[in-house]
Amino acid sequence: MAILTVKKLTKSFGGLTAVSNVNMEIHQGELVGLIGPNGAGKTTLFNLLTGVYVPTSGKITLNKDGKEKSMQGLKPYTICKAGVARTFQNIRLFKELTVLDNVRIAMHQNVKYGLAASFFHLPSYVREEKKLVQESTDFLKIFKLEDKKDELAKNLSYGEQRHLEIARALATNPSLLLLDEPAAGMNPAETAQLTELIEWIRGEFNLTILLIEHDMSLVMKICERIYVLDYGTVIANGTPDEIKSNKRVIEAYLGEEASHV
Repeated sequence: MAILTVKKLTKSFGGLTAVSNVNMEIHQGELVGLIGPNGAGKTTLFNLLTGVYVPTSGKITLNKDGKEKSMQGLKPYTICKAGVARTFQNIRLFKELTVLDNVRIAMHQNVKYGLAASFFHLPSYVREEKKLVQESTDFLKIFKLEDKKDELAKNLSYGEQRHLEIARALATNPSLLLLDEPAAGMNPAETAQLTELIEWIRGEFNLTILLIEHDMSLVMKICERIYVLDYGTVIANGTPDEIKSNKRVIEAYLGEEASHV
């Protein structure tokens, strides 16, 4: 079953077409890669899928629990509430807040108390806030950040900030997770740990994942299918082996040497 369907999606900025007639299907439980040269339109596509940009034309459909919902033109917070979460190429944490509060904020869209309860600190507020703290702490345990829950996010190492951003995205309880270059800036050991983490969270949280990444060893190892963008257009879609041997992909992006990864 396709959890995400994209049909003829296009985004133009004045005379520049950044994404052109993109068709894509992501099926339940898949881990799919999105690769291509810098400037190919990958992050623009993510921004369209998450409501940061409004498409010029085309359709985005999310299928959740057997119900289809049109997503194009919706606000980012509405799309997040529908079950789509993301991380960013440039880490966007609340750096002046604690590690724990970064995760708590993500969970707040699901709280079950109203404004009056929060204002007067009624039992429902106290109960829900206690539950949020516990669940947030549990998420931090998964990412080995529990002992740093009271530190400011800006004081974490680069790799820890990446992990916290993924934890915050997961805290929104998504069914579809979009990861925008999660291994950017990581050394080989950190990348290896991240690879294992992504595979683990997919199974543990029953997630479908769409991944932008330039590290081809990571992409080829964990992705079941790969889409390739070039100048805003999908030029190939297939398994890692099919992509590695695709002449057009080799010419546009991989190069002969990288095709042997």
